[in-house]
Amino acid sequence: MDHGIKFRPNKPGSPHLNGKVERSQKTDKTDKTEFYATIDTTSVDIDDLLAEWQHYYNWDRPHSAHKGKTPMERYLELSEETPLSEEAYAEYQPSKERIQEANYKLDLELARLKRSL
Repeated sequence: MDHGIKFRPNKPGSPHLNGKVERSQKTDKTDKTEFYATIDTTSVDIDDLLAEWQHYYNWDRPHSAHKGKTPMERYLELSEETPLSEEAYAEYQPSKERIQEANYKLDLELARLKRSL
């Protein structure tokens, strides 16, 4: 809360709510099939090859998750509508935030108890 970051735990067993992790795992598979399968991993210039791949992946390679746009194209679109941290911080009101417990079942029970008061 000191940094204005909201803790929003996912309900266990809800992969549809866990898109970032699922996307990351898919990206790992892409890295294995599109990058590591095409290079010699013992190469002395692996750092350069990885830097080239990262640039290609983020700037040149279209992604179906972004409807055919590159991550940078999507980032630039979103950056136009995303408030700067100063603006977000000015709007943030900690007193209006409900602190959520990391334990999902406990958090549900506490919320139920508070509603019944």
